[in-house]
Formats: sequence, structure tokens, C-alpha cells
Amino acid sequence: MEHEDLKPPAAPARELRRRSALIGIGAVACVGAVDVGAFAYVSGRATPDRLTPGRLADGFETVFGKHPGFRRNHAKGVSVAGEFVASGAGTSVSEATVFEDGRRTPVTGRFSLSGGVPDVADATKTVRGLALRFDLPDGEQWRTAMVNLPVFQDRTPQGFYDRMLAFKALPDTGQPDPEKKAAFLAEHPETVRAMELAKKHPPTSGFADSTFNGLNAFHFTNGSGGSVPVRWSMVPLQPVRAAAKGPIGRNELFETLIDAFDGGPLRWRLVLTIGGPEDPLDDATLPWPDSRRTLDAGVLTLSSVHTEASGNARDINFDPTVLPRGIAVSDDPLLSARSSVYARSFARRTGEPDTKGTVKVTGKHDD
Repeated sequence: MEHEDLKPPAAPARELRRRSALIGIGAVACVGAVDVGAFAYVSGRATPDRLTPGRLADGFETVFGKHPGFRRNHAKGVSVAGEFVASGAGTSVSEATVFEDGRRTPVTGRFSLSGGVPDVADATKTVRGLALRFDLPDGEQWRTAMVNLPVFQDRTPQGFYDRMLAFKALPDTGQPDPEKKAAFLAEHPETVRAMELAKKHPPTSGFADSTFNGLNAFHFTNGSGGSVPVRWSMVPLQPVRAAAKGPIGRNELFETLIDAFDGGPLRWRLVLTIGGPEDPLDDATLPWPDSRRTLDAGVLTLSSVHTEASGNARDINFDPTVLPRGIAVSDDPLLSARSSVYARSFARRTGEPDTKGTVKVTGKHDD
């Protein structure tokens, strides 16, 4: 199925286009070049209980089932495209060309919901994702995968894996085993703190008015060689509204997003937060103080939304360690783990049978 550019259509085509964008959400056909990313997370001799990228990918399949051709996490999503226009402020901390004043950088991205079920029902409390690839001059890229949480819920890859299994929904109740959940939380006070912080930042009404955070720390180096730790966020320029109370339509978050594009482009401000000497660089469960210096680095404008098809975000591995000059990884253990697991997931889905994007998601009036 070819992708469709959803520009403001005439009514009755609007409903047809909305439905077209929600057919085949997230599926990937066979891709010629496999972008395998880095496997820095795995080193040393393998043991039966060692947490490898393969075991982590298997964990997603244990929790969410196997869905050939789809991402192991954030399986439900749509592709978007646009550009980033830099304000020039970012050059004070990074030599990356993306921050040069007035630079217009093409962007390919993807909105998604967490979890490995490609046709899962939308829910306001489900974690939302925004992944982006900035295509810079000379073949450089900047890839980032952000979520609408203020902090990550796990400090280490092992913690993430253990929580995923402990919180697996039971078939008969649809809820986690209360004993396993309680045991995990008793052993991980950092996760309890992170969850409490998330409660203080309730979700907004949808994708368009969500703030998306990078969560991990990175090292930025400017043209003079000065280096500072940075975390970044995409802050919406659309009006922010509270999320609906109670259940919503099966695809309501995505349908509302597509409808929003009917009214024109959507915009976010890229905010860089500069860390202080005492701020943690290796623990994404801990927030940095609100008093930290910030820079308005420019505006992301997303102008179109597409069915996931060959050539758009469907085929991208949003490895957060793919970085341009002027941005480097920190010692956060989650970064190398994300890189290697994303690569394993990408290799699996591109080697699986071609689903041809045939998973159907019904419209809002067919719930």
C-alpha cells in the first residue's frame, strides 16, 4: 500500500484519508539494507542468566506476543515528515550543524504508543512516543526516540527487563500479578519514585499537545571545545488540554492527530536543558532541577502524516546513539542497551514475512 500525504482534503475525502492512514499501522516489509546499529551493550562471555539484546527482545515477545513485521515495542504508530529550523542558540553548546542559525533540516519521524501490540486500543495513560531522524549535511544524522514521561522508570536495562515481566498482564484479569508487581517495586525504590513523579505530570489530550522528553543525558561540545551535559525536550506550540477522563475510542489518539494535520502543520519547540556538575548523567530516573539553564534551539514543524510504508519512518531504526559531531553519548547504561535492542528488533522484523501492511484499524465510529 502506498503512503498518503494527509493535507487538508475536501470533506467527504477527509474521513477516507483518516482511515487510510490507520490501515497497516506499524508493519514493515522486507528492507534491503538492515540498519543494525551498535551492539556495545553485550560484551564478555555469555551465560544463561545474562541479559542480552536477544533476551530483551524475547521479553517483549513474551509479554506482548509475536507480531511478525512489527516493532517489538511502540508497535502502533504512524509516520510523519517535516523540518527543523534552528534559532542559532544551540551553537553555544554544540558544533552540530543542525543548530546553525536559520538552518532548515529535513526530519522524518514517527508517533507511537508503547507496547508490542500493533492494533492495541488507544488509552490516554499509555506512554506516547515521538521518534525523529534529522538528516544533516554530509550524510550525518541525529536520531532520537522520546516519550511523554518526565523521567524513565528504570535505572538499568536489567530493571527494565524485570519490570516488563513483573507487570505482564494476566489473561484472566488483564492486570499484573499483584505479588510479582509488589515484589519488584519493593526491590526498586527508584522505579517507585519515577512513577510518583509521572503522576504529577498527567498526560495531555493527545499527541499534538504532548511534551516529549529525551530522558537520557548526552555530552554536547561546541566549536571551542567546551563540553556540557544536556537533556532535551520537544515542547508543543499547540494549546495544551487535559486528557479525557475514562475510556476513549479504539484509535482516538491517532484519529485526533490526523485530524489536527487537516488544520495545518504541528509545531514543537526544541528545548535544551544544561546540566550542572551535581546532576546525574547515568540515572534517567532522576530529574534535573527546574532551575537549570535552558536554550530555545529552534522549532520542529511536522507538516504531513503518512501510513507507514516503504521509504518513510517505518524503515528507520531510531537508535538514540546515532549522533552528529557535537553530540556524544553519556555513561547512562540505558543508551547502549537501547541501541543494541533496537538493532535486534530491527533485524528481526526486517527478516520476517512481508505482512504488506494489512492490519486494519477501524474508524472512530466503528468501536
